[in-house]
Amino acid sequence: MIHEILPVGPLQCNCSVIGDETTREAMVIDPGDNIQEILALIRKHNLQVKQIVVTHAHIDHVGGAMKLRAATGAPILLNQNDYALLKMLDAQAAWVGMPSPGKVEIDRSVSTGETVTAGSITASILHTPGHTEGSICLYFAVDKKLIAGDTLFAGSIGRTDLPGGSMQKILRSLHETVLALPDETVVVPGHGPLTTIGEERENNPFLVKT
Repeated sequence: MIHEILPVGPLQCNCSVIGDETTREAMVIDPGDNIQEILALIRKHNLQVKQIVVTHAHIDHVGGAMKLRAATGAPILLNQNDYALLKMLDAQAAWVGMPSPGKVEIDRSVSTGETVTAGSITASILHTPGHTEGSICLYFAVDKKLIAGDTLFAGSIGRTDLPGGSMQKILRSLHETVLALPDETVVVPGHGPLTTIGEERENNPFLVKT
């Protein structure tokens, strides 16, 4: 598996470029900004993007999706529960002091029970509401890797004080879905350093059972 992680935009969202070393098919997860740098990585590995997957509809994760779709022709996937947030991108841009990306069009909704593929690489979609209503994680079982969006961070969890956020829902998503994964699973959060499920189960102050 080819896996490049590129922090993009002013909020340094972790964008993942994941490719099959044999077929050169790829998916890009959370192309929030810096599309030219993402395209440079795609060219570096001679990849063909088949899917653009967005973990949730905050501007720092979805802001560059339309530019990437225009450059690659790949469809944009997002859980439909975040479609309302997409209509607030102008307001989101004002909150964080970024230019609005304009209208973002979603080609397909994805939720628990579905998979996305690039060549022989398959990720299961896990709907994990809490940070937003439509937040998803992508679990690559063969590689024991989780792209967690803003649901789980090293030592922390996603904020729940923005529209669509719920502390009750994010804790349920974490305990019932995310922590059900093997301890050795490597977690790629939406921002910041990598961690593992086992590390967070043992030491994350939001998740440790007292």
